[in-house]
Amino acid sequence: MIRRENDSFGSVDVPEEALYGIQTVRCMENLSFSGKKLSDYPAYIQALSMVKKAAALTNGRVGEIPIPIQEAIVTACNELIRGAHLQHFPIDPYHGGGGIGTNMNVNEVIANLANTYFGHERGTYEPVSPNHVNASQSTSDVCHTAIRLTIAHQLEAFVQLLRTLQDTMKEKAEQWLHVSTISRTCLQDGMRIQLGESLSGVVAMLDRRINSLNYSIKQMHLINLGGTVIGSGVGASINYRENILVQLKKVTGRPVIHRANLYDAAQHVDDLGDVSNELKQLANGFIKVAKDLRLRSSGPEAGFGELILPAVQAGSSFFPGKVNPILPETLLHCCFKVLGHDRTVQAVLEHGELDLNVFEGAAGMAILDAISLMEKVLPVFQESCLKGITANEKHCKALSETTVPLVVDLKEQYGYQIVSEALKTNGKEGLRQLKTNGGDFR
Repeated sequence: MIRRENDSFGSVDVPEEALYGIQTVRCMENLSFSGKKLSDYPAYIQALSMVKKAAALTNGRVGEIPIPIQEAIVTACNELIRGAHLQHFPIDPYHGGGGIGTNMNVNEVIANLANTYFGHERGTYEPVSPNHVNASQSTSDVCHTAIRLTIAHQLEAFVQLLRTLQDTMKEKAEQWLHVSTISRTCLQDGMRIQLGESLSGVVAMLDRRINSLNYSIKQMHLINLGGTVIGSGVGASINYRENILVQLKKVTGRPVIHRANLYDAAQHVDDLGDVSNELKQLANGFIKVAKDLRLRSSGPEAGFGELILPAVQAGSSFFPGKVNPILPETLLHCCFKVLGHDRTVQAVLEHGELDLNVFEGAAGMAILDAISLMEKVLPVFQESCLKGITANEKHCKALSETTVPLVVDLKEQYGYQIVSEALKTNGKEGLRQLKTNGGDFR
């Protein structure tokens, strides 16, 4: 069953059961390429619905729409905020037009859903239309605001996940404080170090990255709702613009405030660039963690051999019994993709033009995709790899007693010159003599 809808471009067939309408269908036909759907981002749909709910409450309060229509819109928005009707958001969220498809899809679904709650027979009001849902708004300020609310929400959950992983890192660092091994610089032998001391550096890095992400969450509360298309607020009454954030705070429970300059908000998305950069820096940190685990667990006979990673599956179809560091390598794959998403965000920042960065939607979706990737891989890495890593203590001790750590110990005791002369005169034997004879290597 289908229904036929018309606009200035002609007629379109829409599935009878669909809550969306003609503009959504046109968006699917013209602007789809990524293989993703808006329904893949339920948190974004919820944030968009919160924005629409706050707008309806404000529009009703200031007389822009009749109260019965306001109530029907709010009821529909509450349905979407609860996570219902996701199947009615089929558009590709990566699309041109400054996010027009996203806003149209949301407007149509809310309007059609609102009409199921709006008893026209009891009143004289016209049916709820997408224009009612979109009153006093533009795609620009709606999507700008909603994507930042979504990123803040997703980052909060992600930070909690990082804290949990950091706790596991701390536990490992404490377990290995008694394990002596060798440090390395330029992939060459260095001084003696406790394995736990080395890992404490990772714990500190995560602490710094978490603090930076928390700052990014605060920045996402600076929004432009009420600025309409380019920040001027044209199309929204002064009463609406003065009250919209009051309602948005009530609906979202978030401390949202206006960007200091709403023209700036329309033109520049460097705040999203900053968030993405933080995710990139975190990914770079995890790349080092994963690479170090591969090196420290290399072997088992001809590598570093300091750590033993849990064996979770066969590592080779050629070598029987070979176990590879597949979980650190999977983490690497994930982080490489996060770096790619950051490049997308930075390209959006670079290619903004004139009075509106119409590519902002791609930046927002890329950030959400980057967070989602790490949200999926890090718990698996933590549970199936990190928690089960053990130290090869006997081998670590042997490494800590090799030549360079001895050189460092003797240098601290007898000075650089004497140790250098011992090495030059008798090589390693000179070091052993220096240690045995209390400073005499002859």
